[in-house]
Amino acid sequence: MYAEWIVFPISFTTFAMETRKRTTSMRIKQLDVYVNEHKAGVLTEKVPGRGYTFCYDDAYLASGLPPISVTMPKRNKSYESEYLFPFFANMLPEGTNRKVICRNLRIDERDFFGLLTAMADKDVIGAVQVRKIKDD
Repeated sequence: MYAEWIVFPISFTTFAMETRKRTTSMRIKQLDVYVNEHKAGVLTEKVPGRGYTFCYDDAYLASGLPPISVTMPKRNKSYESEYLFPFFANMLPEGTNRKVICRNLRIDERDFFGLLTAMADKDVIGAVQVRKIKDD
């Protein structure tokens, strides 16, 4: 008796599942940005690892509240950057704390937006806080 191996081409189901995984990971990600419980704007990652925008909320622009950072004064036009804005990158844990958090949450240490998302809704030091956008 012998075993015969038959090689099948990739099935459509497998192809569809792999394509869905790739396209799902490529979708735009967003976080709300708050200053002292006031929604200041929305931070967006267009492509994983690059292509970021921050846009102030209209109500926040009209208020007398301060900008989120001196490097990002209030304005109607969106801020755009190839890399995560230093203001938001500085909100992330560093060194050993980052390694432990990333290992426990299974997040790539270089995925700054993923780490920021994981840290969203947590009690952080300072007036600025990021939160996951809630579906209404």
